[in-house]
Amino acid sequence: MKAIVYEKYGPPAVLQLKEVEKPAPKDNEIQIKVYATSVNYGDILARNFKDISPGKFNMPFLFWFFAKMYFGFRTPNIKIPGSEFAGEIEAIGKDVTLFKKGDQVFGYLGQSMGAYAEYICIPENGCVALKPANMTYKEAAVIPYGAIMALNLFRKMNIQPGQKVLINGASGGIGSAAVQIAKYFGAEVTGVCSTARLEFVKSLGADKVIDYTKEDFTQKGETYDLIFDILGKSSFSSCKNSLKQNGRYLLASFKMKQLFQMLWTKMAGSKRVICAIAPGSTEDLISVKELIEAGKIKAAIDRSYPLEQTAEAHRYVEQGHKKGHVVIILEHNNKT
Repeated sequence: MKAIVYEKYGPPAVLQLKEVEKPAPKDNEIQIKVYATSVNYGDILARNFKDISPGKFNMPFLFWFFAKMYFGFRTPNIKIPGSEFAGEIEAIGKDVTLFKKGDQVFGYLGQSMGAYAEYICIPENGCVALKPANMTYKEAAVIPYGAIMALNLFRKMNIQPGQKVLINGASGGIGSAAVQIAKYFGAEVTGVCSTARLEFVKSLGADKVIDYTKEDFTQKGETYDLIFDILGKSSFSSCKNSLKQNGRYLLASFKMKQLFQMLWTKMAGSKRVICAIAPGSTEDLISVKELIEAGKIKAAIDRSYPLEQTAEAHRYVEQGHKKGHVVIILEHNNKT
């Protein structure tokens, strides 16, 4: 089968189209013919992990060290990138009961990756579910990561109708899903992004948008029940006056300093720092599917590339111009 493989860390050019062995499903696994996958932040990070120092990594040093061990210090342990996928079940292991051949599915592979390939195998109890009936394969392929993360974190925050939520980084994979899910929970949503992405974030349903290249949201005098900073670009000290009493400053990426702040604010004061991660579960993915089918979450696709142009897709994303998701289409399908 064809797959995108990288044997060394580096720029997009290290991504090469190669013939590799087609995986066979184990007794508890399903084999999926991949019709579409995506380019997200994790794929970019994994491809260039050799150059990611502890300072550049968005998590504490220990997280960086274990990630280095997992992905490889000098050369990649994970040879095929890609964590999101949509496709059709081609074969099932003898013990599989949740799915059948021909089922249309979507899902998230997490750090094990491997979706930049014509076929993948995944345990039937992995993060995989039937594809939403009202989405194409390429739309479904860009949704899982951001949506399951945002949904899980917002459930932990117990967002109530009428609360004011600011999302810093509203145009990315998690951020674009967060805007839509916060609206689903009934919040008044403000999205922070760059000039080029203002209309995109508005199209997702944000009530207000702030261009961070022209305005600092912490200086506008507005206060929020929740400030969700996707990549930790702000700080609790700068955001504190923008939080209401009992407001929460939520971080999906954080360092040790923020962990200590979380412990401190839990003991003192009414404004809280919350550092949280969402591993991604089947239950969350099924909830996302239901929200999609109810019309609460949509996929906004910027560009599509064939598998052989994956390096170009990565190059485009790294240039920072994308408005929405970037999809990789696999040639053996005509159903995207």
